Amino acid sequence: MEGKFRTVEDAIAALVAYALDKGLIERDDVTYAANLMLDALSYQPTGAFVPAEAVAAAEAAPEKPALEEILAALLDDAVARGVCDPGIASRDLLDTRLMGCVTPRPSAVVREFWARYDEAPQKATDYLYQLCLDSDYIRSYRIARDRKWVTPTRYGDLDITINLSKPEKDPKAIAAALNKKEGAEPYPRCQLCPENVGYAGRLDHPARETIRLIPLTLAGEQWYLQYSPYVYYNEHCIVLSEQHTPMKINRTTFERLMEFIEKFPHYTVGSNADLPIVGGSILTHEHYQGGHYEFAMARAGLREKISFAGFDDVEAGIVNWPMSVIRLDGADPTRLVELASKILACWRGYSDEAVGVLAETEGVPHNTITPIARRRGDAFELDLVLRNNRTSAEHPLGIFHPHAELHHIKKENIGLIEVMGLAVLPARLLGEMDRLKEVILAGGEPADVPEIAAHAPWVREIIARYPAYAPENVGALDEAGRAALDGIVEQEIGQVFAQVLEHCAVFADDEEGRAAFARFVGAVA
Repeated sequence: MEGKFRTVEDAIAALVAYALDKGLIERDDVTYAANLMLDALSYQPTGAFVPAEAVAAAEAAPEKPALEEILAALLDDAVARGVCDPGIASRDLLDTRLMGCVTPRPSAVVREFWARYDEAPQKATDYLYQLCLDSDYIRSYRIARDRKWVTPTRYGDLDITINLSKPEKDPKAIAAALNKKEGAEPYPRCQLCPENVGYAGRLDHPARETIRLIPLTLAGEQWYLQYSPYVYYNEHCIVLSEQHTPMKINRTTFERLMEFIEKFPHYTVGSNADLPIVGGSILTHEHYQGGHYEFAMARAGLREKISFAGFDDVEAGIVNWPMSVIRLDGADPTRLVELASKILACWRGYSDEAVGVLAETEGVPHNTITPIARRRGDAFELDLVLRNNRTSAEHPLGIFHPHAELHHIKKENIGLIEVMGLAVLPARLLGEMDRLKEVILAGGEPADVPEIAAHAPWVREIIARYPAYAPENVGALDEAGRAALDGIVEQEIGQVFAQVLEHCAVFADDEEGRAAFARFVGAVA
């Protein structure tokens, strides 16, 4: 074994010592945990290995290796011995199995969660989130590689991320998915099903020995709270149904969201819409997403106040936001649910051909809502984002979807997280932006470079705003000027994201769009 550890036994001892330090196991678990790891690694030590003694030595060492270093050493050795394939999918399966050896059992986690909840809801979520970090369910060393920045826009500061922590599938994982028998229902049925708890995974499905779910009752049904392993924002949680049923937005959705923020008033929670194009990436299993984070949408004020007959106790308004959002505020969550249900029912069947909004075509429905719930002190707040997924010859991916001229930055669906003002941009952008800056600073033409040619029209717009980077001027730039291009490109990406959200608005923020929005508000009976 190379690196900091002389032997596999040393690395195992370091991992068990780490688990003790983090409170994942107790002293009486040391030998048990070490033996589980030996089995996972298909490694047979000599009789000289005494786990308790080796772990005590690891604890006494002056320098404690980072978890990433320990796991990397064990995985490298397993690959060298032929126990593990070198691909990222295979390595992730094995390191999750190793961490599963020291992650507390689900029943223990559930008991601890609710014991802390009795003290305060935030103490319970703090405990569960820290457990996810310590058990490596959330690989924090990967999350740290993500690129994040903030872009000021006319709608406030938008959060921009390029997510690099979710590993790309390796060739064997892709082949495994392609070779799966058609017609056979997989187990687990999807990555959101509760039966993932403890699942060892396979090349086309991540290992989940370290995931822990907290049972919840929402609207009289069994649901669960867990965290996302990819953490697009602080304490990114997922609230999922026990049943593998498709996403749907209805009155019960609003009830569940209100109940959730009653239970966890420090969290925001929302649902993706229930139609393709506008519904996020997973429509097959009903779930919501939330977390301990203030999204840009939550910071946005009202563009104008509105009212609905019979709901004088509910404050309502149109949010100053690039998409079309109605905000409801009130002390009684049941009243917000009632009004939201009326708005949804009206929107489902609402058409306004003057602005391209059609409720259905040839019997196919197009209108739905992306709802987001949060607390404002003791009050409840519900944002209703109006969505329409109709396509046309001009916009085959969606009329109210990023249009073709923005696809060089963002082509994918605009789901809940991005609706709230946090861009999740494709990892390809990082390399493309680095290459683009090289070409600009060399006085070249992006259109002549195949991998960044799609960005060429956008680059011309940037240079028009920053003429110092024109080919004839770039040679005069000093070092500070050249370095400033990094920030300029980031901010320009953020402005494109604001345009992406504007394209998704069913009622544009112009005179015609505002009039159309008013017509819809007036139609809610």
